[in-house]
Amino acid sequence: MATQKLGTRGAGSAVVAGLAFAAGSLALFALQQRKFNETRLRIEQQRAHFHLLDEAIQDPELAAVMSTVDLSAAPPEKRPTLRRQYIFANAWYTNILQLYRSGTITWEELYGHLRVVCQSGVFRDYWDATRHHRESLPYSSDEARVGRMVDRLIQELDDADTDEWWVVGEPPTE
Repeated sequence: MATQKLGTRGAGSAVVAGLAFAAGSLALFALQQRKFNETRLRIEQQRAHFHLLDEAIQDPELAAVMSTVDLSAAPPEKRPTLRRQYIFANAWYTNILQLYRSGTITWEELYGHLRVVCQSGVFRDYWDATRHHRESLPYSSDEARVGRMVDRLIQELDDADTDEWWVVGEPPTE
């Protein structure tokens, strides 16, 4: 009898171990599915966002709805072009931000891409005009962290004693 009880306990342990393994596998699968669904939803949201940006770039009346930047200081005949340029600057910046968020580029590579973007006078004007938009972001959010990186980068580029912009500043660690 004692031998049979030991065998039963061994089988019970194996069943418990098997159930624990199955539960762990199921939990891992559920986590992977959730991450996949979040990624898919983020991609779909970005497609919709870029579609709206494209519509606004093509149609000045739609651009006026999307852009909250005050262009009253600009000559009236330049406002539609400037608004489209700002919307495009937003699309360019958002695309680079999404490359980072998706894991396509690293934090250091993000810095390099932004260093190129910051060479554009139109982008810098857009960045300055939308400063108040970034003030409401949660401090620890990706977008706020990247925004602070762009602010520092523009300052470093302005303070640099060289025309070799591609060597200005050190990529920050993440």
